Amino acid sequence: MTEKNDKAPAEIAEQARLLRAQLLHHAHQYYVLDAPEVPDAEYDRQFQQLQALESRYPDLRTPDSPTQRVGGAVLPYLTPVRHVVPMLSIHTETDTTAAGAEAFDARVRRELGLKADDAPVEYSAELKFDGLAISLRYESGVLVLGATRGDGETGEDVTQNLRTIGQIPLRLSGDAPPVLEVRGEVYMRRDAFERLNERQREKGEKTFINPRNTAAGAIRQLDPALVAERKLSFFSYGLGDVQGWETQPATHAGILDALADFGLQVSKIRMVGEGASALVDFHARVAAERDKLPFDIDGVVYKVNSLALQRQLGFKTREPRWAVAHKYPAQEQVTRLNGIDIQVGRTGKLTPVAKLEPVFVGGTTVSNATLHNVFELRRKDVRVGDNVIVRRAGDVIPEIVGRVPGPRAGYVPNFRMPRTCPKCGSEVEREKGGVDHRCTGGLFCPAQRKEAMLHFAGRRAMDIEGLGDKLVDQLVDGGIVHSLPALYNLGVAKLAALDRMAEKSANNLVAALEQSKKTTLPRFLFALGIRHVGETTAKDLARHFGSLDGIMGATPEQAATVEQLLEVPDVGPVVAASVHTFFQQVHNREVVEQLRAAGVTWEEGEPTARAPKPLAGKTFVITGTLPSLSRDDAKDMLEAAGAKVAGSVSKKTHFLVAGAEAGSKLDKARELGVTIIDEAAMLEMLAG
Repeated sequence: MTEKNDKAPAEIAEQARLLRAQLLHHAHQYYVLDAPEVPDAEYDRQFQQLQALESRYPDLRTPDSPTQRVGGAVLPYLTPVRHVVPMLSIHTETDTTAAGAEAFDARVRRELGLKADDAPVEYSAELKFDGLAISLRYESGVLVLGATRGDGETGEDVTQNLRTIGQIPLRLSGDAPPVLEVRGEVYMRRDAFERLNERQREKGEKTFINPRNTAAGAIRQLDPALVAERKLSFFSYGLGDVQGWETQPATHAGILDALADFGLQVSKIRMVGEGASALVDFHARVAAERDKLPFDIDGVVYKVNSLALQRQLGFKTREPRWAVAHKYPAQEQVTRLNGIDIQVGRTGKLTPVAKLEPVFVGGTTVSNATLHNVFELRRKDVRVGDNVIVRRAGDVIPEIVGRVPGPRAGYVPNFRMPRTCPKCGSEVEREKGGVDHRCTGGLFCPAQRKEAMLHFAGRRAMDIEGLGDKLVDQLVDGGIVHSLPALYNLGVAKLAALDRMAEKSANNLVAALEQSKKTTLPRFLFALGIRHVGETTAKDLARHFGSLDGIMGATPEQAATVEQLLEVPDVGPVVAASVHTFFQQVHNREVVEQLRAAGVTWEEGEPTARAPKPLAGKTFVITGTLPSLSRDDAKDMLEAAGAKVAGSVSKKTHFLVAGAEAGSKLDKARELGVTIIDEAAMLEMLAG
């Protein structure tokens, strides 16, 4: 916009004052407290509005205006660091179309005095990471100082925290200059962020809003151990103070190549090209791949590649004329929460789902978003009718990250989880100390049907070869199979009529179903998919009670009590309660009886709780290829003799059974002094 010298009317001056106050407040929440109240898109809108007013009425510009500074503030508990070379921001182009790149190229050509028929300008383009800008100072190749950007002139000393990040070398490789100050971005990968939040939810603690703020908050921690737990990452993208670099490259792309040679992490997603068309193509290509990236970006950055031309172009106020950030659609937006539904997952978990006023965010229109669980919903104080912040990044499921602060029009009650499953009517329960509500319907619940079938057919369960994901989808979605017992009613003709199912495959599956009918009690118990009952627990239950009737009884009232279940070795209160609840459900008992009626059988014996167990109290680990036994067979034999079979070697391991091509477990056993035996010695121990 062309700058005017008119004096601003009083109402415009007041509007600018309010915008400055709002932006300074939001910046403090975002940069200092790491607790943003509005999404980036809303902040950008207010910022651009203030920029427009100041451009129209220059007398409105004040030294404390957010448009006149990089942003941020030095926190009082970290040591201030004065940047030798200021860490300045770059101009942001918010027109997400090709016109944004074309406008930048036109400005550069105009500043350089180039004519239409002059050669195109060479540019370097890279990603605009959504993280925290930092500076790393290396002297004689050794990291001596790491600092945040702060206000651009002064940052905070966070050297110890940055040392915990694996991508930041403590010593540079190759022939590094005497002084090299590297500029880059600390960020958090999406998978690390999701794992962190999942751990927080499991503990019933506050979850984090987005990877960017989580990384920023971690870097400002006083305890480096807490920083290490966040699993942060780093990319280099430029230089600050440099001394004594006699062979410094002449281009920005050359600088990035040199940084990579010094052992610094540099993104491979970058390009060098000529003219606006190369920039437009890069912007479009990255946009197409954005969702597949393992980290968040909010745009790409274009830079004039020649360092000589960068010096010629210079700066405008506090922004370089030779660079621009070209944005993508925002990944956070504000919309209205119209209602809350309940989704029942494949494992029976009940999840509150927000029904939103449709909003375009992260490149797509979003109308549903997860609220995870009722405790997180309460912590965020989200209620129907609120204006909420919704986030969508990459392939992450859209979620509500908070509500926009402000009073509600009237009283709105808190959302409550249902007492019965909306899919099957079974009782809903929450384990003591847990945060998730679950349907107890198990084998009966339609929402859990596919997962139940796949688990039932698993190799370590009923071992029904050929019954995989795609076939289960067809059987359930087509209404062909409604329960586990119905699997045994499938015939060749019905199966052969399904998509991509030849007659031979149908015959094989029918044969596998018939073969699976003869099983063992531990396999059958494991196949039922009782929560918390794995293979080992299923074996312990079978050995202790000797029969299925001993566990489930003739009626729900005669089923094993929690106290009786607690007598089983290694069965604690959570597992005991889960088994008891499962067999208390009439529909689960009906499924078991129907499976028996379908011909599923196993041999039952006397309870073995007091039977001799020659290897009781001994822990074994199996590694390598055994001469005559599979690992599963060896594991079954050892467990039948009372031994515990672990997956890794530790100080508690008594014996390592080593076969051919034994690897790291053998080395670990030798290191710890664990007794190493072969298959023959194991069989002798079993025989004895």
